[in-house]
Amino acid sequence: MIEKGRISALQMAILVYPTIMATAILLVPSITGEFAQQDMWLSPIWASSAGFLSVYIAYQLNIHYPKQTVIQYSEKIIGRIPGKLIGLVFLFFYLHSNGIILREYGEFVVGNFLPTTPIIVVIGSMALVSALAVHGGLEVMARSAQIFVPIVVILFLSIVILLIPDLEPKNMFPVMEKGVKPSVMGAVVPSSWFVEFFLISFLLPFLRKREKGLKWGMISVFTVMLTLVITNLFSLFLFGNITATFTYPVMSAARYISIADFLQHLESIVMAIWVGAMFIKISVFYYAVVIGTAQWLNLSNYRPVVFPIGFLLVIFSIWSAPNLQELAYSLGTTWPFYAIFIQTFIPILLLLFVVLRKKNRRNSLEGSSNIKNHSAVLPESGKKDE
Repeated sequence: MIEKGRISALQMAILVYPTIMATAILLVPSITGEFAQQDMWLSPIWASSAGFLSVYIAYQLNIHYPKQTVIQYSEKIIGRIPGKLIGLVFLFFYLHSNGIILREYGEFVVGNFLPTTPIIVVIGSMALVSALAVHGGLEVMARSAQIFVPIVVILFLSIVILLIPDLEPKNMFPVMEKGVKPSVMGAVVPSSWFVEFFLISFLLPFLRKREKGLKWGMISVFTVMLTLVITNLFSLFLFGNITATFTYPVMSAARYISIADFLQHLESIVMAIWVGAMFIKISVFYYAVVIGTAQWLNLSNYRPVVFPIGFLLVIFSIWSAPNLQELAYSLGTTWPFYAIFIQTFIPILLLLFVVLRKKNRRNSLEGSSNIKNHSAVLPESGKKDE
């Protein structure tokens, strides 16, 4: 196989947790608050169904093609040329997605911490660090995630705990005042984050025990959903219905922390969460593009394409949008449908093709066995007639 490294199912779960959570934790509260208002905490629960479905589809496809990624088994399922086209669609999507993710990272860091630094420097430095991780291989990325993710979780929980004295739980009432529709509408955009769990299709072939992939994939979806519910609840408790007016509610919440006029201005904690989680997220998307490209081109080694693709990622990040406002508008309008089509609709079609082909093959085998049995019975019946 093109990737010699192997990881555990737990390491896969640790890898994909920040892959979804990194950008969602800062952007989702504002987006869901715009549609769902005081029911914004319900939206991640509805949106998580897309994540559970994505994990299930990826795992079922992996059962039929255990040592291949979506780039490879697309050709097996629908033919070489159509499969190559589907693979190219996936590669372009993940390249485009990672370019947008890099741009989000650059906009956040420059807008909040390094206003005089050119954004290309911030984006380029992260792309270089991620390229080194991807070049090291899947095991290196998994071990990096094992170091960074616990730190990110501890820092996140520290913000949550420090905010407790300023929270107003009454802001969540009345629950479902206008029915379930607002919270469902608020779930549309977050679902585009949850469908990113289909990325495990690039990781499942390299698990030591693939049968545990479904279990830990589902656990990862649940932990992301729980994290976003907690984030939305605390944003709602702190800001109420004005949550949607903040671009980064969690950042604003960290600035709100003040304990005894001593512990203040904890934006650095949010910065640490963002940088650590974004490093893992960008690396996982980067890895999917790199290994997918190598498989699409039938290369024996994916490392020679790591740095050229890194250059493309930086270019895509600059081309993705002229400014933060346009980027946020795109993520809140057309992007969910684009992401769901590529990462849910196409995999569902691939799985349907596999199931139907298997059913037709079974029917044809049963038909041929019935013909053989019938032909074997005919001579005996002839003898009886005589």
